[in-house]
Amino acid sequence: MKIVDGMTLSAEHRALLRPCELLTDPCGGIHRLPRWFYEVESWQAAKAMRVTANFMLAELSTVDCREADLLVRQLPHYVPCTLTVLGRYLQEFRLRAEAPVYVSVNGGYRSPAHKLTPQYATPHHWGTAADIYRVGDTWLESQKTIERYARIAESIGPEVHVKPFGHGPGETDDHLHFDLGFVTLVPHGCSEL
Repeated sequence: MKIVDGMTLSAEHRALLRPCELLTDPCGGIHRLPRWFYEVESWQAAKAMRVTANFMLAELSTVDCREADLLVRQLPHYVPCTLTVLGRYLQEFRLRAEAPVYVSVNGGYRSPAHKLTPQYATPHHWGTAADIYRVGDTWLESQKTIERYARIAESIGPEVHVKPFGHGPGETDDHLHFDLGFVTLVPHGCSEL
């Protein structure tokens, strides 16, 4: 896949993806949005590109009608290069869970313009979070199942964060929120200057 510097995209794309802009998370932390993106020429290419043995790029970057602008849903589509890092962690989670892992639509990458999270930074904007709604035949919709798979996810390493079960802010009751935080990736041959 072609790697693109977000600072060279059209003004319209930059307004939606906001490369290198600062965003504040709900706790007051400040984070710089991704600069480096894969250019997705077609959904066929996204479905064919294997990020790992069991995850395709399309699974981690499917968008829905809540994306704020049709431009984000049209092709070419731009997704942060960190989606490949997320894919490797999800592959490890799949191996430990010993079952297929299903990411919800818009449960992976979301642009900063997405209507679900327009005002706060979320690892979804970095392409480093996934909302998992099912593992194998198990739907993650109860405290017992969410906590079971949260323990498996957390066993991967301290960099893996899962939201606790609950109904309040920062909690989840119908999926497993799996994230790696606000990861920055600068591909080889690219410069931040």
